[in-house]
Amino acid sequence: MGNPDIVFGMTGDLYRNSRAIKQVRALAAQDWSIHVIHLGESTPNIEWPRGITTETLTTKNRRGIRFFREVHKAFLETAGGINARCYHASDLYVLSALAKASRRFDAVYTFDSRELYAHVSSTERKPWTGWFWSLVESQYLPGATAVFTVSERIALHLENEYRIRRPVLVQNVPPKTAVIRSTKLADLAGLDPSTPIILHLGLMRPARGCDLLIEAMKHVNGAHLVFLGSGEEQKNLQEQSRSLGLEAKVSFLDPVEPDSILEYAAGASVGVSLVQDTCLNHRFALPNKLFDYLAAGVPVLASDLPEIRSIVEGYNVGKTVDQRSPDKIADALNQMIHADADRKTWIQNADRLCETFNWESASQRFIKTFRQILPRYSSAKKSFPESSKHTLGPETD
Repeated sequence: MGNPDIVFGMTGDLYRNSRAIKQVRALAAQDWSIHVIHLGESTPNIEWPRGITTETLTTKNRRGIRFFREVHKAFLETAGGINARCYHASDLYVLSALAKASRRFDAVYTFDSRELYAHVSSTERKPWTGWFWSLVESQYLPGATAVFTVSERIALHLENEYRIRRPVLVQNVPPKTAVIRSTKLADLAGLDPSTPIILHLGLMRPARGCDLLIEAMKHVNGAHLVFLGSGEEQKNLQEQSRSLGLEAKVSFLDPVEPDSILEYAAGASVGVSLVQDTCLNHRFALPNKLFDYLAAGVPVLASDLPEIRSIVEGYNVGKTVDQRSPDKIADALNQMIHADADRKTWIQNADRLCETFNWESASQRFIKTFRQILPRYSSAKKSFPESSKHTLGPETD
């Protein structure tokens, strides 16, 4: 492997992260070489364009302070041995390591704030943890040549909190795709193709409303709930489903490849995202599953939170609901499943929304920022004006 243009680091599994996959492909399409360092678990089933190489790291620990120490050490040792032009941290947990690696080679670093990391749900009862990640952000965000994020409110918060240029908004949206409704999801779940399917995509984690969704299914008539994904809460949710006698109404399916999500999602009648208002990160969230449902032509039932409401109600593509109430969730689902006229409107509006919210549009802001970064200095001399290192912000069209 020669010296790449970009080192792209992330603690997650690249092959299960649709955002990272799209970003890496978009960068490679500009003829930049990218070396991805990640913590992998899945079996790769992706053909990468020329110029992309990947490296998988492992850790002994899975969580907690020992895990993050391992991550920092492993990513610093690995990235610090690669002479690149730019080091891109795809999450906060590798940011300090990649920032330090960039300094070894007088390069630059960038950061993708895919979440409001200092205010995620897991820090709510651990204030010292939130304080620590705030400290990391305050130390490294001002020095980043560019910061990206997923929602307007997160961008505004980071700008005000750390006195940085407004982060570049790159929403978690799928590419434009002509999706045809099929029975693939019903077939995978072993259901009659005529059965209305309520779909929950992605990770099953605490405070995602999965338990409340199962509780609601006691009162939902003539439909089947499918969880298409995995996560730490899956066993608890399966036990809850059994204890409520809902095995015939609830299915748990393994995740599909990121490139196949839309064709499976297109078989659903309603897509659900019930993130709970337990932290600032959730309040400002704009989940990628929301856009996956809409790109697949599926109306959504989603939490009544500011960013989510702006999409669901602003574009009339489904309903928002009090995400804390199983009864209200059940009522909304029953209405949506049987409201044929409304469903037709929601689906038409979803199609229009996707003309604006798609990866082809979002990636332009991502790529435009990197075009500002990489030509700013000679790859041979690796030198550039000091004043240019920390001043990039969103470009206006």
